[in-house]
Amino acid sequence: MKIPDKITSTEALESFLAEPYSQTIDAMRNMKGDIIILGVGGKMGPSLAHLAVNATRRAGVKRRIIGVSRFSNPAQQKQLQHWGVETISCDLSKPEEMEKLPHAENVIFMAGRKFGSSGTEPETWLLNTIVPGMVAQYFRKSKIVVFSTGCVYDFACRETGGSKESDRPRPVGEYASSCLGRERVFEYYAKVYNCPTLMFRLNYAIDLRYGVLTDIGISVYNELEIDISVDDVNIIWQGDANNRALLCLEHTDVPPAILNITGSEILSVSNIAGEFGKIFNKEVRLNGEPNTCSYLSNAAKSVKLFGEPAISVGQMIRWTADWIRQGGETYGKPTLFQVTDGDFLMA
Repeated sequence: MKIPDKITSTEALESFLAEPYSQTIDAMRNMKGDIIILGVGGKMGPSLAHLAVNATRRAGVKRRIIGVSRFSNPAQQKQLQHWGVETISCDLSKPEEMEKLPHAENVIFMAGRKFGSSGTEPETWLLNTIVPGMVAQYFRKSKIVVFSTGCVYDFACRETGGSKESDRPRPVGEYASSCLGRERVFEYYAKVYNCPTLMFRLNYAIDLRYGVLTDIGISVYNELEIDISVDDVNIIWQGDANNRALLCLEHTDVPPAILNITGSEILSVSNIAGEFGKIFNKEVRLNGEPNTCSYLSNAAKSVKLFGEPAISVGQMIRWTADWIRQGGETYGKPTLFQVTDGDFLMA
């Protein structure tokens, strides 16, 4: 994988996000069956599907890469098709639509809800717990990688090195509780049907159009105050996270395996802001007193399996700074990494 010095366009970003590890290509060569990605229309799904197509082609094998979403954005569906992804429009909450989906040996479940408007908590529980039960039963003969979150853990302090897979979940708030509910539902059906499954506990993925670094960098560039009430974070390049998602299909198990997916470093928001300040030659304005603990995950297990992420923190900061200076596209969706009361359900 050749790592560029700069990423100067959305097209170049999409292309690099879809670059497979050599081990991902090997995994696609040895893997049997098609791959279906449920909830492909989110922030990470399109690049994951594109990556799966690239890795499969370079492995010299043929398989269907199927992306399933409601596709409220027709342009996104056309882009996926252009990359070689077979797309299916489907509302997974409707059994009559799900029953029309093709069965595939390999399933990556990305559907779910994090950000919503106040008063729609029932919809969050529907998407994060009821839909998983329907999916787990329909794809009971498949291997399933379930996207989850480090928010199912209790808060951890820097000194602990972050939460480990063996730690007991202690979710705070409705979003985190519903995510643990998603895991428990998949866990139940994995045991009932002997369905190999893996819980992919991710935090926080970085794409130049969104993420912790983009949130901080834009604030520094515009000389806005940065809330450091949460001063410790984990991050991982989205391309690294997606390569790991495909590799995790080889590590599904019964009872379900659990894997923390993030970078191996615990980073300081204050220090990241300082780096952006140097690059932009801007004054850094910090506000608040750091809490002693936050959402932190220990990624030692996944690093042992897959190696260190290919993209360093320094490289991500430099890319993000260049992206902000050139006015690159952003999604306008803050990460809300400062949230510690579990209230992600905000407008």
